[in-house]
Amino acid sequence: MTDISQPYHPSPSAGRPDDRHADTTDFGFRDVPLREKKSLVRDVFDSVASKYDIMNDVMSLGIHRAWKKIFVNELGPHPDLSLLDLAGGTGDISFGWLRGGGGPAILSDINVSMLTVGRNRALERGLVSGLNFVAVDAEAIPLADNSVDRVSIAFGLRNCTDKLQVLREARRILRPGGRFLCLEFSRVQVAAFAPVYDAWSFHVLPRMGAAIAGDRESYQYLAESIRMFPDQETLADMMREAGLERVTYQNLSGGIAAIHSGWKI
Repeated sequence: MTDISQPYHPSPSAGRPDDRHADTTDFGFRDVPLREKKSLVRDVFDSVASKYDIMNDVMSLGIHRAWKKIFVNELGPHPDLSLLDLAGGTGDISFGWLRGGGGPAILSDINVSMLTVGRNRALERGLVSGLNFVAVDAEAIPLADNSVDRVSIAFGLRNCTDKLQVLREARRILRPGGRFLCLEFSRVQVAAFAPVYDAWSFHVLPRMGAAIAGDRESYQYLAESIRMFPDQETLADMMREAGLERVTYQNLSGGIAAIHSGWKI
């Protein structure tokens, strides 16, 4: 295990907004100046880092644990394969990869507060071998072309300013035959469940964020960011646009979340 490497700062032109004016992008339901989104997102996760794992259980009623197990299984951990875990936060995907017999892993996140929590959790679990921590902007990954076998991002892509650029960077660093996987909240496919899910997201979740984490606004943003995220088919099209092939997705819990997969051929 290594100490946390400091952030890599891309050039201002590295990212671009998604389907917005050139100088603005979404931050939840708000339009904000493009240059401000990363700092706003960083502030959110600085605020929630210490309670992030508890709030994940609250946000998904604990189902995220089962989703992540499915996700790690899809990654196919193997000693001969390496993993870059983008927006890896407090470490669940990297930990699952290593426990499943995967090879070297890089746990990366743009937010050092989240990585610090992840590193402490790794130490508590005795996961001290084969795991590096690096503060990385997923839109400008400081790795060489064709350098890793798997790239994962779980519940992180929706917080990125330029999602297409993240997908392009993931493809760039994958070795030929490598696989990209994204786990993210998505578009509910069961019409009867949608009103209940909306009520939970926009009324219950912010209140629980205030009660448990002392931060209503951050959890209001997280609920809004889910609604602003591309639906399953749109994200699949974006992955193809980024150059990934054999793109597929599977819905989890009726589309509350989805796993998208693409390969570098």
